Amino acid sequence: MNWRYWVVIINHIGKKLSGVSLILRALRIENFKLEKKMSFFRLFLVGLLVSGFTAMAQAQDYPDKTIEVVTHAGAGGGTDVTTRMMMLRARRELGQDMVVVNKRGGGGSAAMDYYLTVPADGYTILTFTIGHAAELAKGNTDMKLEDIRPIARGTDDPQILMVRCGVYGSAEDFVAAQMDAGLTYGTTHVANIDDVSAFMFTLKGGMATPTILPFDGGGELATQLIAGAVDVGVLNLAEAVSQIEAGDICPIVVLADQRMAALPDVSTAKEMGIPVSFSTVRGFVVHADTPDDVAQKIEESLIKAMSHGIYQGYLTSVGLDSTSVAGSEVWGNQISTMINDMESALRELGFIE
Repeated sequence: MNWRYWVVIINHIGKKLSGVSLILRALRIENFKLEKKMSFFRLFLVGLLVSGFTAMAQAQDYPDKTIEVVTHAGAGGGTDVTTRMMMLRARRELGQDMVVVNKRGGGGSAAMDYYLTVPADGYTILTFTIGHAAELAKGNTDMKLEDIRPIARGTDDPQILMVRCGVYGSAEDFVAAQMDAGLTYGTTHVANIDDVSAFMFTLKGGMATPTILPFDGGGELATQLIAGAVDVGVLNLAEAVSQIEAGDICPIVVLADQRMAALPDVSTAKEMGIPVSFSTVRGFVVHADTPDDVAQKIEESLIKAMSHGIYQGYLTSVGLDSTSVAGSEVWGNQISTMINDMESALRELGFIE
């Protein structure tokens, strides 16, 4: 064999070795990439485990400090009393103190705007009412429906149209008296649940437009109704219990889907063919992004607290019953319906465009 033969052989071997080298190099690169991906995946799994353990620990530790309950009502009002009655047993169920934080103004909008500034950790609960729904419908707050998570409902207190006893013989007489000329309705709100109830009742019933005269509270309204300053009072049962018992004020129409157990002889608007149903509802919500376990713990605790005899006794004293208390699913559906109904009513009445 001459030397040229060996040169060809050596070149051939060199090319093979070069190819093997390239393959090995490629394998090393792919292995490096795979290791990077595996490292990232391991870190991802560790992150999931840590966040999971953190959430579990957070729920197990919750609550470990005082819980605030934000209301928009002054001391002694229906919302304030409902909140404090809930807290009586909820403190025991949660094992921590609870305090009321009053943020008055704007029919609840001030309380909602304040609530948006607090952490979503379950240590601040918002009392939510029909008034809040009206402010949301009117766009008077930065809060949106998707910002809150329903927890539990505490009261479902129908609006009642009340008159001085002896003026009208029946609910039908009361309606007939308004066909030609409107009556004066006393309320405790403007562009909210009370006057919306009055306007929608007369509008849907084909009656003359009422005159609205607002008062500072239900107690003053009940007094002025007896005095004759107004023809009709839009009230809740608790606001006029003593006057009803004394025979001075008579409930004449309940704006609810069903008759009230405490007023079995009083017709509902719907029974009379007037499709109107409004209630002063009060319940509790938290931030939408509150950890699930924490929100569930709050709901369970509040439902237990409001199912206790103390709270149930309170409901009985204001003419309500155990059906007022409801969990997050029922309460959440009602909040959505309230906001939609209030927006439609306010739009129809010209309060919003």
